[in-house]
Amino acid sequence: MIPLCLALGACGLLAPTPAPHGEVQGASTSGTELAQSDVNRIATLGMRDNLDSLYRLLDKLYRRNPAEWKKTASSRELAIKRVRDTIEARQQWPELQGKHDIQALSLALTPEFSGDRAAAFIYGAADMIIVAHGGKTRFYLIDGFDAQYLYNAARNMEIASWILNSRKNAAGQPLLLSNDISESEHNISFEREFGKIIARIDLLAEMTTEKYRRAGISYLQNLVGGTFLQFLPVR
Repeated sequence: MIPLCLALGACGLLAPTPAPHGEVQGASTSGTELAQSDVNRIATLGMRDNLDSLYRLLDKLYRRNPAEWKKTASSRELAIKRVRDTIEARQQWPELQGKHDIQALSLALTPEFSGDRAAAFIYGAADMIIVAHGGKTRFYLIDGFDAQYLYNAARNMEIASWILNSRKNAAGQPLLLSNDISESEHNISFEREFGKIIARIDLLAEMTTEKYRRAGISYLQNLVGGTFLQFLPVR
């Protein structure tokens, strides 16, 4: 009886864990993966997820600041699509006066900016991240990364998140409503989404540094192994 109970208990331990909040969804396989290293693939998936996070942030900003999307579109959905299409086509955002990267992000967060601030902020953040990845959103064997640029991009996202939560206009009102921590509401969903983006970029920066360090170590291992770790003849 005891062995049977133990066996049933072991089966219970090995049973798959329920996933009430969803499951991991792997990306579909494509022929282009043959031209990607492991780091290239992780970077491509990370870029996809970071842009999706920015689009979710844009939707949240538009829901809390509907006056912004009304400046440029007839609906929130159309406004989001316009920003997304502009980012993925690597086109300029008209209201940013031709500025890119951190200059676009800075302009979007100035009190004097009168355009669609939510769109300009997300566009500037996306452009800054893409620039830090070498100006690309998909990566192959010929592509490399600068760990310092990636690290800087993660810190820029931290700064942008802080400015978004703290900077106010001349009337003392937030430039954009985002997180809301009060007695009646506790909404930090913006902070969580920013945290995901920052973590993904930091991980790629560390992987990039580790890649080159490990390449050097592997070279030395092979060099030493070529002399001392050879099989000896047995006859």
